[in-house]
Amino acid sequence: MSLNLVIKEKIAIEVIRTLVTRFDNFPEDASNNRNAPFHEAFLSAFSDKLKEKVSDIPFFVSLSSWMHGLNTTLGQTFFENVAHHISCGGKREYTSKRLGNLPITQTHRNHISQIIADLSTSTSNPNLESENQLILRNYNTTIIDAMDFSADIFIEDTSFITAIELKSVKPNSGEMKGEKQKILEGKAALFRKFPGKHIKFYIGFPFDSTVDTESENISSYNKARFLGQIINMNKYFEPIETLIACELWDTLSGETETMEQILEIINAISTTEFLSKYYYLNENNNRSIKKYEDILTEWYLFSELKLVENDELLKQNIGKDKTLNRLYNKIAFDNKGAYNMDRYVELIKYL
Repeated sequence: MSLNLVIKEKIAIEVIRTLVTRFDNFPEDASNNRNAPFHEAFLSAFSDKLKEKVSDIPFFVSLSSWMHGLNTTLGQTFFENVAHHISCGGKREYTSKRLGNLPITQTHRNHISQIIADLSTSTSNPNLESENQLILRNYNTTIIDAMDFSADIFIEDTSFITAIELKSVKPNSGEMKGEKQKILEGKAALFRKFPGKHIKFYIGFPFDSTVDTESENISSYNKARFLGQIINMNKYFEPIETLIACELWDTLSGETETMEQILEIINAISTTEFLSKYYYLNENNNRSIKKYEDILTEWYLFSELKLVENDELLKQNIGKDKTLNRLYNKIAFDNKGAYNMDRYVELIKYL
């Protein structure tokens, strides 16, 4: 089932903001790459492999740095924000500096320590059912603070709490032990915080980097293969504790083919004409031209499209009100590529 238009627009706005940010940082040349001499020295060993594919080594170094920045932006901002939009969830941080540490019992802590010890020494294999039997229950023992934990995506339903920690498709070596401990303490704490609700805590991966796009669907996943290439993943987690690629996105939306729809929105906006179209939308004199409406439609910007389609009525209704005219005359996006939604929310009242 298709995502609704409001969610598609929110995703599109995230895409536009991400592209504007990355265009601002795109390396036109390598003149600002202060570390290039060191990188070039090491890359000399690979010159025979690079010579047919890379003609400008300093630019290649700069581009690699830019790609690292893109990966960071996607991992820390884009994926998380899109996940919140399609799930109607948000980020939740039960830490000493945010919402405060939640209480658990000493018995919970003891069970968790034993589970981690047994998994670390391979005395036992991960078993979600048996772990939950120990963790998701009440104990009449000393109350202590759970360790800091957060969920990148936190969804509260009538009967369920769903928490998801989003991860890079290449997590750091040795990270899984700490993640397992944090999730176990998180589940124990959430069980006490939300009595009567079923607690689910996953690790989520936005896509499967092991997919062969020539023979497999780009949004598909092979869980055994993907998890197998992450150090210690299978040592600490059962496969059912993870959500990968389309499995993750469909779980968040409650629909099907969600990842495909996200990619469709990105591909519609992320073209070589992006900057010229973006600048076109930020020129208010273009609002009366059909091309303006065409770009808004193509980019899923339905809110702005409604204002533009009813432009004459809008101007008539706001009259000479100074504040409203100032809002009307603001451009569609701010200097960081974010759509001026506050402007829309106010102006739509006059249609």
